[in-house]
Order: sequence, then C-alpha cells, then structure tokens
Amino acid sequence: MRIIIAIDIIDGQCVRLTKGDFDTKKIYYNNPVDVAKMIEDNGLKYMHLVDLDGAKESKIKNLKTLEAIASKTQLIIDYGGGLRTIDDFRNVFNSGAAQATAGSVAAKNPDVFLKILNQFGNEKVILGADFSNGKIAVSGWLENSDKDIKTFISDYIGKGVKYVICTDISKDGTLQGPATAIYAEIVSENSINLIASGGISSIKDVEEIRKTGCEGVIIGKAFYEGKIELNKLT
Repeated sequence: MRIIIAIDIIDGQCVRLTKGDFDTKKIYYNNPVDVAKMIEDNGLKYMHLVDLDGAKESKIKNLKTLEAIASKTQLIIDYGGGLRTIDDFRNVFNSGAAQATAGSVAAKNPDVFLKILNQFGNEKVILGADFSNGKIAVSGWLENSDKDIKTFISDYIGKGVKYVICTDISKDGTLQGPATAIYAEIVSENSINLIASGGISSIKDVEEIRKTGCEGVIIGKAFYEGKIELNKLT
C-alpha cells in the first residue's frame, strides 16, 4: 500500500483544514518545499499536493509550488484542486506531477472528464470522490450534490477509471479515525485502486486501511500534529 503525505496549499503556505472548512485554516509551514524535502528525507516517495485556492476558485492557483517541489525533490506527486480542462491537466503534468485528480469536473461535467481521461490515460488521471453523508461534494467541498458515492465510483470504473481518491469529509482533519468500513465496501465491490483519505490519526489506522485492500492511504494532519512520525511509515 502506498503511503502518501498530503500538502495542502493556501496562499503558498502549507495548511490544514478541518472538514474542509476554510475558516478552520491552520498554517503549519510557510514553505511547502521544506515539507517536501522532509518527506523525502524520511524515505517516503509519494505526495498528494492540494491547491485549496484552486479548488475554491475553480482554477489552478499554485502551479509554481508544484514546479518548485518537482524540481527540488524526486517525490512522485499527484496534484488536485481547480483542474477543469484538458489544458489544466496538461499544465500540471508538464510542471512535474505524475498524476492529477479530477473531482468537481467529474461530478459536474462528465463529458469533459471522460475526454481528459481518454487524453491522458487512467494511470495519470485520478477520480476524486469526496463525500459527505454518502453524497459527492465538489468545489473545494463548498457544494454538495445528489450523487451517491458508491454509484459515482462504480459508474466511472465502468468507463475506464483505475484510480480513485475517496475522502469522507466528516472525518477529514479531525484525527478521529477514517471511514474504514465504507472503503472496505467499495474495494470489495469493485476492481479499483482506491486511495483512502480523511481522519487518519495513528499507525493503527494505517494498518486498518491496509487490511481493506486499499491501494494507498493519504496522511495529513496526523503528521503535522505529530501523531504519526514519518520515519515510522517506511
């Protein structure tokens, strides 16, 4: 299982939110490159870079941060937040991302998302499936939809999606444990590389996610708050 460390960016700074609420913003580091180097120095390979400004404004805002991290580390980066068009994905890949996540565009504009998927392939394009009360949420989690999380994922698997990042918003940033049961259901019902996100608070949580068969797990606040030491994850 891939261990993926999250760096969330607002105004060029490394931050974390609770349940996606921008009013709960807490700044941890002023320079995300320093965090990226710390991750790499501890033997980890994967990073989930989230452009929260971009997610909120529906356009990429922190491409320079991606370029800086990609040029100064060997981390394998997936980038999400604000990607809406084929050109957005092309720019992100050209700036050093190995994968990129499509959430809002997949929920709001399926035809556009499928063109993106076809253009770049299912090894590079990740479906973002973030949910609250069983329903997909979009636009930096500021909007809810009527799309059921499990149906949303299974429908797109049938259309060629291979990787899915799934976040229970009610758990995200709370350090209260992940939605392990839901992830286990999704993995058991589909042939999918599922990446679990939200609520991870301990090594035990990571091990429980591993048992579900998830392909990856994203760790954010637990690292920043010192609940999980990076060198214990390798």
